[in-house]
Amino acid sequence: MSQTVLGISRWWPSWLNAAALLLASVVSVAALSFQARPDSDIVAVAFPAWWDQQRALSAAAAANAAIIRMTTVPSLLVVRPDGREGLSRLYEAGAWFALDPQAAAACFGPPNEIAK
Repeated sequence: MSQTVLGISRWWPSWLNAAALLLASVVSVAALSFQARPDSDIVAVAFPAWWDQQRALSAAAAANAAIIRMTTVPSLLVVRPDGREGLSRLYEAGAWFALDPQAAAACFGPPNEIAK
């Protein structure tokens, strides 16, 4: 029995448990703080990462969302959803999640915009 336990501990170091817990907590706090408020008029919408900018723009246009600006990440757009069901139409068009646009600008905007 001691060899089995010893073999597992060599494969999975004890500090890796703490690192995995730290990573999970950082991701969950970021997801909760970056999510768009339900009453917001403008949101940053993330489409699948492998989509190019043309496909993301076409999906946003198919959901009748007005494009406010584009970010440095081709699949992340800042849009104004059309009406109350606009955000759900964006999800149907392929959006993964919606972010607060100020948080997206801080993370994915050019450095000169952040300093303003």
